[in-house]
This record gives sequence, C-alpha cells and structure tokens, in this order.
Amino acid sequence: MNKETMQDIIAGIKAGNIVPYLGSGVLSGSTNTQTGEAIPADSDSLILAMNDGKPMAPRLMYEFPRAAMDVELKRGRMAVNRFLDTLYGQTKWTRSPFHDWLASIKPPYVIDINRDTQLQNSYAKTPHTLIRGISRTAGTDYRFLIHHYDGDKYSDKEIDQTEVDTSLPVLFKPMGSPLPDATYIASDADYVDYITELMGGLAIPDFIKSYRQGKQYLILGLRMTRDTERMVLSDMIYAADEPAGWALIAEPSNKEKRFCERKNIEIIEADVEELLATTKSSEELLLAESL
Repeated sequence: MNKETMQDIIAGIKAGNIVPYLGSGVLSGSTNTQTGEAIPADSDSLILAMNDGKPMAPRLMYEFPRAAMDVELKRGRMAVNRFLDTLYGQTKWTRSPFHDWLASIKPPYVIDINRDTQLQNSYAKTPHTLIRGISRTAGTDYRFLIHHYDGDKYSDKEIDQTEVDTSLPVLFKPMGSPLPDATYIASDADYVDYITELMGGLAIPDFIKSYRQGKQYLILGLRMTRDTERMVLSDMIYAADEPAGWALIAEPSNKEKRFCERKNIEIIEADVEELLATTKSSEELLLAESL
C-alpha cells in the first residue's frame, strides 16, 4: 500500500470529501465478550449463526439473503428479525480495531451496510443524524427512517427529511440496525423491495442526494462478488466524482476487477488491517517529528 496515497485518502475522509463505505470486514477483531467467538458479519458466518452453527443447503449457503428468505418462508419474517435482534441488539461484543480508529476521526458521512451498532456507538457522545433502510412497509412512499441523536439519546419518533440539521454527521445504515428500534433489510424479499425503491430514488433522502454529488468513496471490508451488495453499492455512490473512489481488496477476483473498472473504482490490494497499520505508522512518525 502506498503510504502517501492512504494519507491523502484519510485526509479526504477527515475533510468529508471521501466517504467511508463499510462492509463486513471492518468488524474483524470484534468478539463475544463472554465466549470470545468472532462476531458473525459476513454471509457465511451469519448463515451458520442463524442455523445453530450448521450449514444449510448449498443453494442457500450462496448468500445470506437467500438463507434468510428460506427461514422467513418456513418460520415467518419475525424469526429472522429476532435472530438479528439477539445477535446485534442483545449480545455484547468487543469493539473492532477499525471502529476504534474510525471513532477517533468521526467522519461527517459514513455508509455502513452492516447491521450491528458499533458505528452508532462511535458517535454516542456526538449529535448526529441516523438513516436506516426499511422495506415492505405500508403507509409511506419512502424506504428509509431518519432519527436525530442529541448526544444522549435518539428521538422517540422518526423525523421528516425536511427537519434534518444538515450540519451534523450522517450515519447511513441501509441494511438497518437494532437501535433505536429494530429494522432490517435481510431476506431476498426485503432486498427486492429496497433495491427497487433505491433505483427509483425513494430510498435515499433528498438532502443526501444533494450532499453526495461529487464525493468519492473508500470501500472497506467488502467483497464485491454478490449481486445484492453490488446493486446497493451502485446506487449508494451514484453521482460520485471521477474516479468514484478506492476499494481495499487484498486479493481481488476477476469479477471484482471488472465491476470496479465499470464503476471507476480503483482497487488497492490491501485489507483493513494494513490500512490500520499504515495509519498507525504515519501517526507515530508525526509524533516523532513533533518531539
């Protein structure tokens, strides 16, 4: 990894010109406080956790939304939601090293496709705006919920997009989270509804559509081999600058290379751990120079 390039990217994140886009890999190092087991975050680990540690049929192991759809059809949508509530809302996890680092920067805008609460916890003392995706919900034309956080607690009710204080940091969690109240995009049916409305412009608030114009993105901890995540990414980074940004992928597949080329995303062949090591060495160098 070119240290100068990463230093420039990190400076862009701090300035708000480059937006971190977080995949499951940023949760590496987070463990259950009682058992020491790694937090289920990627597709395979989520499926195993949902099925009591046992693999499901090969066609279901392909992707978590497909496995979640099977559980929903057999046991109901609430069975999937209860699993995610227990996993991310009730179980205690140590913080990942990446989130500790991100908390020291507190970028003005972050997109996190994980369903855990570590990003929200990073801003626990900072007023911010939380946007979360919803699906298959009656009574609204939109596919998002917005809550205001005052530095102590979230608003009891969602706020209208016209009420948002646009000077505050924005945490966008399109796949949902358990806080302040549980909402998730999980099964195939959820994704079909959400992505359809995302493509139609109804899953992103108007102020984000304006704010994101000309931004660049640093995509972290995300393997771009599954269509659902690729479709969400494509719409989330719409109206990006040229180039659209960078993706940290240690050993990219040909499929990932082709996708990133189409989206004008430069692949940096490194992982999140290398990013943290680079930033640590840079900080140590700056400290030494100041002494």
